[in-house]
Amino acid sequence: QVQFVESGGGLVQAGGSLRLSCAASASVFNSEAIGWYRRAPGKQRELVGVIRGDGSTSYADSVDGRFTISRDSTKNTMYLQMNSLKPEDTAVYYCNRLPPGYWGPGTQVTVSS
Repeated sequence: QVQFVESGGGLVQAGGSLRLSCAASASVFNSEAIGWYRRAPGKQRELVGVIRGDGSTSYADSVDGRFTISRDSTKNTMYLQMNSLKPEDTAVYYCNRLPPGYWGPGTQVTVSS
């Protein structure tokens, strides 16, 4: 079972930026679709965006144009660049397969208004 560890979260003001990292315990990014998910307070976990084995990406409407997923397969690491952050982006962010397997600890992102 591949394990994922997220990092890079923090507290940022609205309009600011953060870059999250997702480290995998095995080489998966060139062969599988891996997603960034988030769970906001009181809400269900949702899929934010995906990077596929061929490198193509897609995003939820709520973050399209503001968030960008990239990867460094040599480091078994994926990134989520988040720009123009809004208070409604406040959530715990996770990375995982599609469909998801074992969940990592996630990383908290808090956007203040």
